[in-house]
Amino acid sequence: METLLLEAEEEQLVKAAVLLKNNEVVAVPTETVYGLAANAMDVEAVRKIFAAKGRPQDNPLILHIGSFDMLHDITDNIPPLAYSLAEAFWPGPLTMIFRRKENVPAETCGGLDTAAVRMPDNDFTRKLIEECGFPLAAPSANTSGLPSPTSAAHVFADMKGKIPMIIDGGECSCGVESTVITFENESIRILRPGAVTPEMLREFAEVIIDNGVLKQLSPDERVMSPGMKYKHYSPKAEVYIVDGSDEQFTKFIATLTDGKTAVLCGNEALPENIIRLPYGASAEEQGENLFASLRRADELCCKAVYVRSPDTEGFGLAVYNRLLRAAGFRVIKL
Repeated sequence: METLLLEAEEEQLVKAAVLLKNNEVVAVPTETVYGLAANAMDVEAVRKIFAAKGRPQDNPLILHIGSFDMLHDITDNIPPLAYSLAEAFWPGPLTMIFRRKENVPAETCGGLDTAAVRMPDNDFTRKLIEECGFPLAAPSANTSGLPSPTSAAHVFADMKGKIPMIIDGGECSCGVESTVITFENESIRILRPGAVTPEMLREFAEVIIDNGVLKQLSPDERVMSPGMKYKHYSPKAEVYIVDGSDEQFTKFIATLTDGKTAVLCGNEALPENIIRLPYGASAEEQGENLFASLRRADELCCKAVYVRSPDTEGFGLAVYNRLLRAAGFRVIKL
């Protein structure tokens, strides 16, 4: 299959919509990461997403909508709190879980009776959804388990020959997937952290951080959100989180001698043969750089990648959550 790589322009929108209406898969830009999009309401189209990614069938997909009205096609059960959160954070990197209507295929939702929904903060992709007239199921547009794509080039590297079209909308501004929440009475439970932080959500209700955010779930546990159960976001190189003070971290990386080792860090001094990859001083910078740097480690044939443990406040919780899964929960405590 030939894979076209096209700019996010009006003339390409119609071409992409035609493919999606014919149950094909198209990679699209969002503010978080690139999504592998298909008609969320059609089982044949959804199965093509799972096939292209090599994704486990019990890992639910997120439905992307172009307007709030489309949410009524997916669920009849919208709590009052959801209206407030949508007004504050949609379009944007917040996914909310609702009980799904019967017309939403179980295959889209990992066999669950719930559906995860968000409205992406990308004009092209929202217009594309409106042109199609149906929500798009759109997990990250990467091979399952590898770092998520934050550029069209990342998507092309994973999906060339597997899908007919990739829309290039430039670099993603956020860099990590959306915050995923569910409602518990009057409370909000965070299943996957993202750029909409616990601190932001506490302005609206009590917030509970699910155990699966920072702990490894057992293989037989069923999950409501993507990114909770399986190893994710990981390059072929072995990833290690290093938890310690500035001084401890600097001393530790000074002991590294293998020339096939990379370190995600800021301005710390490194041994000459160690590969430095961009990370960032703030959680926002770290989120923006994380997946691209992990992909770069594989391009450079690194055997191991060491990453300084981020602050887990605010957006840092999302960065740490992704790192835990990329590292297979390997943390070196200094």
